[in-house]
Amino acid sequence: MTVELKDLNGGTLQVLDERLAELRTALEGQLIGKDDAGYDEARSLWNGMLDRHPGLIVRAKDRRDIQLVVNFAQHNSVLLSIKGGGHQIAGHAVADGALLLDLSQMKGVHVDPDAATATVEPGCLLSDVDKVTQAHGLAVPLGINSTTGISGLTLGGGFGWITGKHGLTIDNLLSAEVVCADGEIRTASASQNPDLFWAISGGGGNFGVVCSFKFKLHPIGPEVLSGLIVHPLSDARGLLQKYRDICARAPDELTVWVVLRQAPPLPFIPSAWHGKEVLIFAACYAGDMEQGMQAMQELRALGEPIADVIAPHPYEGWQQAFDPLLTPGARNYWKSNDFLALHDEVIDATLSAVAELPDPQTEIFIAHLGGAMTRVDPSATPFPQRQRHFVMNIHTRWSDPAQDQSCIAWARELFEQTAPHAAGTVYVNFLPTDDEGRVSEAYGSNIEKLRGIKEKYDPQNLFRLNHNIVPKADVELMSA
Repeated sequence: MTVELKDLNGGTLQVLDERLAELRTALEGQLIGKDDAGYDEARSLWNGMLDRHPGLIVRAKDRRDIQLVVNFAQHNSVLLSIKGGGHQIAGHAVADGALLLDLSQMKGVHVDPDAATATVEPGCLLSDVDKVTQAHGLAVPLGINSTTGISGLTLGGGFGWITGKHGLTIDNLLSAEVVCADGEIRTASASQNPDLFWAISGGGGNFGVVCSFKFKLHPIGPEVLSGLIVHPLSDARGLLQKYRDICARAPDELTVWVVLRQAPPLPFIPSAWHGKEVLIFAACYAGDMEQGMQAMQELRALGEPIADVIAPHPYEGWQQAFDPLLTPGARNYWKSNDFLALHDEVIDATLSAVAELPDPQTEIFIAHLGGAMTRVDPSATPFPQRQRHFVMNIHTRWSDPAQDQSCIAWARELFEQTAPHAAGTVYVNFLPTDDEGRVSEAYGSNIEKLRGIKEKYDPQNLFRLNHNIVPKADVELMSA
């Protein structure tokens, strides 16, 4: 009895049952084959477009399990994929015929309130982290969808509601324990293996499997001034022009993002507006409530909103506010760009596209990043775009496979119309599978340093199922 796995050379490998028995005996976690209970659950991804079947799955319980799987894959030249939260749009976490290392059972979070640090295992979702840190009135800057995995978010950069005040997720990473391609566990920090630490601080899963993260925490909550302001789409052009001015003057504590979509049936939106195109300002102030009221005054005075529900909300709850619109299982396709300015041409193209949304679940999301993240040198981490900028994510979402072609075409058309005004950078966590050629845009001038570190820690490119950074020697060979 054998299991067939893909190898690193594009072929297949027959793994004898006796080898699998040895691995199964050594593991604390589970070894799951295609016919075993839990297989479909373990291979599931947030993006319903992706239905992939790994040859074998290991659900790790601890870092020794991670070591065992990495060593097994390396010694047998097996194609290896790594799954944390499984939320990434490209779905690299699962691949047909690969050995899948599933970290979802490793969900420990330990907070040291005196040191204001948190040690987090790689299978945690953002909600797992927020729950424990908020029990101490602390938080690390994370993303805005609580079902996202901490590993993928951190390894790609990570931004959210308190990034303006406290920086990116990677700006708050103190250290990590990393299982490298040679099976060794290395501590990566500013003082230990600093090149590895630099690389994992935004360079993705290219350099090893993180078995724990240590983050710096900040006082936040238990409540923050936050909420939504909903406007008719007919007013959107003028509102977006004033929005970009507000962002240019905003204090670090104030974050305001934009969502353009059909109004969902939320109880505070009048039913007459449900299903109609709207502009939504989503705002959060990470500081004193009274100062927040002052800081949001100009935003709240704009136009004649359909609804304004800015109020004190539990920070943990606000972190989950968009979860109902981002549940797993739907079909998703994203296109994204960074903009140093929100030019009128970008606004006009965007509003024209919103008037022709291909599905009620589809939305265009515009985030403004500034504040603390801009005061980090672009070479200090692989994340290169440290200027104030806007991130546009064209988030096409639908349920019927028959809509695939039309929905993807709609997203690509808007992307192409706005691309001439883009900054030439892109957030790596927003890249779909057909944007692999944009990896160099995600890292800018940092890409060469990343390739050199990849060559040092993973010369055989074992960790390739990601937005891959090719080892320096391979790049030189291809260009020779």
